[in-house]
Amino acid sequence: MSFETLSSDFYGYENALTDQEKETIVKLRAFLDKEVRPIANDLWAKAEFFNRDVVVKGLADLGLFGLPWAETQHFKNSAVFRGWVALELARVDASAATLVGMQNGLVMGSIGVAGSQEQRDEWLPKFASGELLGAFGLTEPLSGSDTAQGLQTVAKRDGDNWIINGAKRWIGNGSISDVTIIWARDEEDNQVKGFIVPTSTPGYSATRIENKMALRIVQNADIVLENVVVPEANRLQKSQSFRETAAVLRLTRAEVAWAAVGNSIGAYEAAVQYANDRIQFGKPIGSHQLVQEHLAKSLGNITASIGMVTRVSEMLDEGVQKDEHAALAKEYTTSRMRETVAWCRELMGGNGIVLDYGVMRHFADAEAIYSYEGTREMNTLIVGRAITGKAAFV
Repeated sequence: MSFETLSSDFYGYENALTDQEKETIVKLRAFLDKEVRPIANDLWAKAEFFNRDVVVKGLADLGLFGLPWAETQHFKNSAVFRGWVALELARVDASAATLVGMQNGLVMGSIGVAGSQEQRDEWLPKFASGELLGAFGLTEPLSGSDTAQGLQTVAKRDGDNWIINGAKRWIGNGSISDVTIIWARDEEDNQVKGFIVPTSTPGYSATRIENKMALRIVQNADIVLENVVVPEANRLQKSQSFRETAAVLRLTRAEVAWAAVGNSIGAYEAAVQYANDRIQFGKPIGSHQLVQEHLAKSLGNITASIGMVTRVSEMLDEGVQKDEHAALAKEYTTSRMRETVAWCRELMGGNGIVLDYGVMRHFADAEAIYSYEGTREMNTLIVGRAITGKAAFV
């Protein structure tokens, strides 16, 4: 199978990838079409996770876990390529993109950014191979957008150990992970530090959040930590403050923007197919002007968003990307995604709310992508601070 750009990549941005990156994209598409697309609606409806031996291992075998890190990458690759991986995943299923984003970015990213070389050598290969499934424990029941200042989970040094107490909420795959990166406030210096916590540790408990209506395949959890003892060797050795946490989020926020574009494309592709197949008034509805308007507006949103995320990822490779750059990309692309999936759903009429027609899952999942990794409002204020030089968060 040879590489071809997506029809939704109207200006052919994906052509700029290297031959090896294109080869990996071809293999990823084939894997997703075989192992994820046929089961995504059923798993979503039942709120069940992917088969770890098939999907998680398959993604690991493709080398998708650990792409940014020298210890685990199968080949040298660009941030733009990693963005296209997120896009290709999300155009089939946003939960699959979230899985890779968490494992590759938030979990391994925490160790890659804030861990010592010894910790990188010990832990990164285990996550890259899929041997361990990770989760990222930052958000709390009473602390979401204000985690930089409002983190209530605490860690107290006790000899060669740390004792952690607190609670976390909305932790993706937190009820099925083998290891969770827990961010807690050091009682002694009041600074945020990261800890590698095996979920089998006594005092650690996780309960799946039920009745979730977006990213239903992702197993979000409430986590309770009661006198959880973690050795000093499992404290991320370079995590001294929230600055390191923010650095991890900066790495992943742009990839969430890519996933938003992919989720838009998934809905758009289904809408184009439907517009060509659905007959009304004796002809395909795609021959009607208002339907074409919906599709043209959707493609415009997608094309503009690809241009933005491509440049913000190039800036990461160049070492010039700042918080406000990733924030603007996440704010813009998720807002355009919301418009796009709504137009695509509307184009299908009543059929649009049925999973079988290919848009409703993207429509619902858009709400989670819109909110996680920084809400639109918080990202807007990050950009606003860069514009005016004045913080307006509170």
